[in-house]
Amino acid sequence: MQSYTIGQAARLLGVSPDTARRWADAGRVATHRDEAGRRLIDGRDLAAFSVELAKGGSGEEGTSHTSVRNAFPGIVTAIKLGDVAAQVEIQAGPHRLVSLLTREAVEELGLEVGVEATARVKSTNVHIDRV
Repeated sequence: MQSYTIGQAARLLGVSPDTARRWADAGRVATHRDEAGRRLIDGRDLAAFSVELAKGGSGEEGTSHTSVRNAFPGIVTAIKLGDVAAQVEIQAGPHRLVSLLTREAVEELGLEVGVEATARVKSTNVHIDRV
């Protein structure tokens, strides 16, 4: 039977290795050690645990589920509110992202300058510019 290291299991579950390690330490998923002393999770146990997580959630606060793979965590640097629409700027490291959304969404999310937020980008078109 295939076994997985904590790091491999974390990648398959979509969490950090630290989170997978904490789950193993808490007994949420069974582990055993190989000849080198590495902790391993049997494939069947990992499969059952992944189904359990999907049904009941991970139990981790703040975990979001999305199909968007391009995430830019950053800080809100500017908000321009209109009557119906809003423009929100996020500085994510060297990247400045600007999003247009409804004023209602800005209010529901509690967005304001200085708040941590993540911009998620999903596109069906990719444009390439020549320098």
